Amino acid sequence: GYFSYQLIQAEQLGLKTQQEVLQTLSELGFNVNRNYKVFKTIEEVIEYCEQMTSARNDLPYDIDGLVIKVNSFAQQRELGYTAKSPRWAIAYKFPAEQVETLVKDIVINVGRTGVLTPTAVLKDVFVAGSTVSRATLHNLDNIREKDIRIGDHVLIHKAGDVIPEVIKSLPEKRTGNEIVFHMPSHCPSCGSPVHKPEGEVAHRCLNISCPSRQKEAIIHFVSRDAMNIEGLGPAVITQLLEKQLIKDAADLYYLEFSKLIELERMGKKSAENLLQAVEASKQRGLAPLIFALGIRHVGVKAGKILAQSFGSMDSLMQADEQDLLNIEEIGAVMAASIVNFFKEQANREFIAKLKAAGVRMTADNQVTSQVFAGKSIVVTGTLNSWDRRGIEALLEELGGKPSSSVSKRTAFVIYGNNPGSKLKKAQELGIPVYSEEEFKKLLQSQ
Repeated sequence: GYFSYQLIQAEQLGLKTQQEVLQTLSELGFNVNRNYKVFKTIEEVIEYCEQMTSARNDLPYDIDGLVIKVNSFAQQRELGYTAKSPRWAIAYKFPAEQVETLVKDIVINVGRTGVLTPTAVLKDVFVAGSTVSRATLHNLDNIREKDIRIGDHVLIHKAGDVIPEVIKSLPEKRTGNEIVFHMPSHCPSCGSPVHKPEGEVAHRCLNISCPSRQKEAIIHFVSRDAMNIEGLGPAVITQLLEKQLIKDAADLYYLEFSKLIELERMGKKSAENLLQAVEASKQRGLAPLIFALGIRHVGVKAGKILAQSFGSMDSLMQADEQDLLNIEEIGAVMAASIVNFFKEQANREFIAKLKAAGVRMTADNQVTSQVFAGKSIVVTGTLNSWDRRGIEALLEELGGKPSSSVSKRTAFVIYGNNPGSKLKKAQELGIPVYSEEEFKKLLQSQ
């Protein structure tokens, strides 16, 4: 079953509110959730959230919360969006199932930005569908506020029914053998002094060469929404670092086959596939690359906005805070973070090393941005220079609309090795088709 809740271009049909959309969808025969309501005050909204918290178990389907929206589309437009979410809608999550367990230990994880995150090692306990053995404690302030000690009995739940979280300790069950946790004065990974910047809750290792920071930064760099290099999991990255074949993510583009096949569980085919994936990632484009850099506060969407706004890495690196603040979705915190990132000589050298390796630093591949504006484009078969996410990202950067099916509205089809029935259908409909090499020539001719 399903519930429909959105109608594309609703206002062009004369509909002015979310309520009118739901009524229209219902009249058209679509299944619409009957539990929606329109309220005049926030107090009424809060009361309904409390009612549904109790009533959720009586529904014939599972829900984890409610979505609260501004009804008027005109007001939605006026409120707009941040880089991460609309300002006119918010999700209310129901309180999660709570269970009791024991804190066996508290260990420290060092992330790519140098933040030391304390994590509770728990006695295994089943909650919200799975067994939980660890839960993040976020920071020292959180541990102190909840008074969580090693050896404590605690209540946990899954925040949003997904992320394990300690709610509170149960001091009445203490035996006197519990240990108060203290944040280490030196990084457990590299031994550098730990700093706590004024005004921040996080403790940080400031050593950019810290092994844990480097490892986490590389894992982030190769992840799906970043450079998307398949075959580079944490185990392979750990080996590459331990054998000193790489020091940072840029070194991935200088790996040699003869060195790769010496790694454990790395056969000839695996090494070849990995090098091909590394090579293909050079064409991922500017937006994924910006995200891959790991600039604080810059997520996937912000990466796309920055790529569209500046067009090249060089332009972005030269931007000052005011240039960034001129972009509606970029706020003061993100702007300052971006400028400070590019001030660091080590970061500029890292980008220079990527550029020297042939990693694409532009959003438009030297063609007019939006050259495929509004055109529906289908990709079929396996391409050599891009994986599916990569080619779709490039088409979107150029204004195109990647589609999964061929129709009379399709502008053209790009085909690679082993194309499917989509190629045949396009030819039958008289739609232009381009091989991968022909498509590259098309890009260069624009």
